[in-house]
Amino acid sequence: MGVPCSKFSLCCFNSNLKSSPHDLSDLENGGENGKNVLPSFTEFSLDVLMIATDGFAADNIVSEHGEKAPNVVYKGLLENGHWVAVKRFNRSAWPDSRQFLDEAKAVGNLRSERLANLLGCCCEGEQRLLVAEFMPNETLAKHLFHWDSQPMKWVMRLRVALYLAQAMEYCCNKGRAIYHDLNAYRILFDQDGNPRLSCFGLMKNSRDGKSYSTNLAFTPPEYMRTGRVTSESVVYSFGTMLLDLLSGKHIPPSHALDLIRVKNLTMLMDSCLEGDFSNDDGTELVRLATRCLQYEARERPNAKSLVNSLITIQKETEVPSHVLLGIRHGTATPPQPLVLTTTGEACLRRDLTALHEILQKTGYKDDEEIANELSFQMWTNQMQETLNSKQQGDAAFRAKDFITAIKCYTQFNDGGTMVSPTIYARRCLCYLMSDMAQEALGDAMQAQVISSEWSTAFYLQSVALFSLGMENDAQEALKEATKLEAKKNKN
Repeated sequence: MGVPCSKFSLCCFNSNLKSSPHDLSDLENGGENGKNVLPSFTEFSLDVLMIATDGFAADNIVSEHGEKAPNVVYKGLLENGHWVAVKRFNRSAWPDSRQFLDEAKAVGNLRSERLANLLGCCCEGEQRLLVAEFMPNETLAKHLFHWDSQPMKWVMRLRVALYLAQAMEYCCNKGRAIYHDLNAYRILFDQDGNPRLSCFGLMKNSRDGKSYSTNLAFTPPEYMRTGRVTSESVVYSFGTMLLDLLSGKHIPPSHALDLIRVKNLTMLMDSCLEGDFSNDDGTELVRLATRCLQYEARERPNAKSLVNSLITIQKETEVPSHVLLGIRHGTATPPQPLVLTTTGEACLRRDLTALHEILQKTGYKDDEEIANELSFQMWTNQMQETLNSKQQGDAAFRAKDFITAIKCYTQFNDGGTMVSPTIYARRCLCYLMSDMAQEALGDAMQAQVISSEWSTAFYLQSVALFSLGMENDAQEALKEATKLEAKKNKN
């Protein structure tokens, strides 16, 4: 993915590997017993991968896709019964076939139980494909940000931090210290519930890719200056991962560091943990995150130092990861493709005209449950002004005069006498129509704050995120919207 790695990207072969954070297997250490756990790197034929993925069928896509996502990941089933993830680059990527093959072989020589390992590649004609282990239990982003039944346990968060640091240390020891765009979508869970680092980020960037494709607020400062990734840049990204684990949210480092400076750790910690963590452990993770996020790269710790610090705070090491994660043990069923509604299809296509028609048809009926319904407000002069702004905005919205609609809806919101998620949704679409995706995302998120289970707010977030090139986050928002819409229709 020229963008953050897919949810479900990579797979796991049965291996009976140890999972203790203190005792890594021979596979981790490259010992003799570990060499045969996974097959050696293989050059697959295109025909084999075509069969495995049903001709790269759309139903087998398990990662981001669309015109802004140049690379797509498919799930595939090999003849030997093993599920794999097949990453297919677009035609303009890796023009030099020899460079692609050499790079893939170098990454494919790595074999660690802390990695979702690269098993092979295909380099026929203009085709450039990578074949990796399939991780059946989704991504850290799913378990941390988009959980359904319970938040990730503190003990499991500590384990994720350690396993990720161990993966980084292993890669450093093997001369592959550079990792592109480390984020919560790059951490996947195997059949045992153990976190693994995707191997895809170890590949040098192709001609059409970027080293960092997520929000620039999360990129290392030296990358902003030079456009180059260093091993210290990876440690910086690890620090942002620690913030994710601490907060259960994707907090920009600058905001988190402000909270740390004023010792407002309560605001930083995930409230869903409800105090179910050791203050000492939390303080240690905050300390490590702060060190990783130092502006000067030379002041950040190395991977070995991180591993040594994290080992000391591990808890319940005898409890299997799948128990801590709350999942069934064993090979999970590969994820099913998302069945989208008409609105979801429009979002995926970024069909703004169709969304305009949907919002116009829906009107304000979704505002009915908001505490300050429009029809029950007191008719003051200020209220009349506010309602006039709304009416003028609606007229402009109908006429597709989006600039005027933005101005009128802004006056409505600034009036402060009423709160309407629909107004934010409509202004969001106006921003999208005006190529102002960042502003659109802000409005969609504000609509969600007002109405936390409103599918339209998540649908619009997905479109804004797609427009910003944040395909993984967009897919998550789209899934959440689909789930909320289905829940509402069921009721």
